[in-house]
Amino acid sequence: MYRDWSDFYLLIGSAGSGLIGLLFVVSSLTSGLERATSQRGARLYLTPIIFHLAAIVVLSAVAMVPGVPRAAVVAVAGLIAAAGAAYAAMILHGLLNPIVPEPPHWTDKYFYAVAPGALYLLLGAVAVAIRREAAWALMGEAALALALLLLAIRNAWDLATWLAPTADPAPDRDPSG
Repeated sequence: MYRDWSDFYLLIGSAGSGLIGLLFVVSSLTSGLERATSQRGARLYLTPIIFHLAAIVVLSAVAMVPGVPRAAVVAVAGLIAAAGAAYAAMILHGLLNPIVPEPPHWTDKYFYAVAPGALYLLLGAVAVAIRREAAWALMGEAALALALLLLAIRNAWDLATWLAPTADPAPDRDPSG
């Protein structure tokens, strides 16, 4: 089914995997933040990025499996679509109901919740199209995976540039004891 797509999915899956690793480094920038702020930030900003990248890795892995049955592709894409749309709704709820003194930036709801939610809903439509063997379905899945990757890159950059200048350095420790 994905015979001509192996290079694309190898590239996009590897990019997603590499970015997940880099986000572990970014998460270390939160060491100077208050614990509650750090946990809320991770829940609303960092974890969704990891979720999107993991979705890309899973979609890529399924595409790379030789002879993968169409039903498996439909099931995986459909599950990712449903989970992603529900997760985006949870993130939107969290962003619209801030519990910290500093409210989220007005663009956060669009880039961290609305846009991903729309992409996951479209992925659900693509899963249906794959099931019906629509000619455009594989191109649609590839386009959505790329859009999700680009959105995750944008959000990771947004998060890193916000964290880097705002995190306080760790307190100096007296080496004598």
